[in-house]
Amino acid sequence: MTTTDTTTTTMSLGRLLATGAVAIVVASAATVAVAAAGNAAGISLDVSGQPIPVLGFGVLTALFSLVGLILAAVLFRWARHPRRVFVRTTVVLTVLSLVPDVIADAGAATKALLMLTHLVAAAIVIPAVARRLPA
Repeated sequence: MTTTDTTTTTMSLGRLLATGAVAIVVASAATVAVAAAGNAAGISLDVSGQPIPVLGFGVLTALFSLVGLILAAVLFRWARHPRRVFVRTTVVLTVLSLVPDVIADAGAATKALLMLTHLVAAAIVIPAVARRLPA
């Protein structure tokens, strides 16, 4: 690998991480907003009799999105087709993330709100990060 290739790779990885960080902040704010709006509309945030704090949506969104960003960085370095692998993997993980919501001890509206927050976060983070990955 030449110096130019290394510099280009480092700059691209840096852009990936910067874009991912911004997407994580936006997705976290969006899930907090969705949860707050749902709660304001009368949808309970109780699961198994315990309330989920509105800000908890943002914290968990940030945590799991960070895991996705780390996955993207690893794929950037070692996968032949990082974008394709990232999108396929994260779409499958997003679908799997809905399973606990479906089986949660909560009302139908609460389950739907929980699933919506997962989909909102994925709709923000996955495309933003994928755009920075080589095809």
